[in-house]
Amino acid sequence: MPRIAYWHVDAFAARAFEGNQAAVMQFDAFPDDATMQRIGEENNFAETAFVVPYDGEEADYHLRWFTPETEIRLCGHATLAAGHALLTRDGGAELRFATRRAGILRVRRQGEGGEGYTLALPAIPTQPGEWPAAVAGLGAMPEAIHRHPDGYDIFLYDSEEAVRALRPDMAALAALGDTQFICTAPGAATDVVSRVFVPGAGVAEDSVTGSAHAALTPFWAKRLGQAEFTAFQASRRGGRLTCRLNGDTAWLGGPCVTVVTGEFAY
Repeated sequence: MPRIAYWHVDAFAARAFEGNQAAVMQFDAFPDDATMQRIGEENNFAETAFVVPYDGEEADYHLRWFTPETEIRLCGHATLAAGHALLTRDGGAELRFATRRAGILRVRRQGEGGEGYTLALPAIPTQPGEWPAAVAGLGAMPEAIHRHPDGYDIFLYDSEEAVRALRPDMAALAALGDTQFICTAPGAATDVVSRVFVPGAGVAEDSVTGSAHAALTPFWAKRLGQAEFTAFQASRRGGRLTCRLNGDTAWLGGPCVTVVTGEFAY
């Protein structure tokens, strides 16, 4: 029976039970896709991060992510969780992860305490668009809609209260496909607030979504006229981030907390 190194990490969290949960699992080689999907379903977190040592100079590890229902192209919080778990165990200041569809991602340690990190994701530019079916599913008309063809769709509202009041029809949104419905507004205590719904990938409302902030970073940097800002994802668990646009890279900052370490046997 294989016994695999396992971490349960709360990412973008200053303490346990906040931020977004991720499982991190290290293998010598990736299992077959069906096994990884069953493990993702077993863990039942928004994402399980699978890491395998990289044989080459470009990166330190291979990285793939699975929700309980599907493999996804990019996940920020589980990448941050993987960096936290491995840097805490092995030491060092930075790790590079080679991914299938998002290139090389980096996690850097920041601060003397070692619990803070910055995550480099490719910035996701969006363009103005329309989507009446999505607006109907969200149940409230936004001021503007910006879209990206890979399924990152931003819905701008006028206030944090409007974003917090959303009660989407999850079945209607799920029927529109594996898309992030990123609802955002100016924040009260932070520059930006958001909620993110991904029912088409089996995640009704995500707790804290790094990939969504890879789209929100260029979107809000342009609107705010500044490259760096603070953000809060107003899910039930909630999570705070710093966002900084540097060229075509979105740098997202936040702490992590390890909740469980052990072995996964199957």
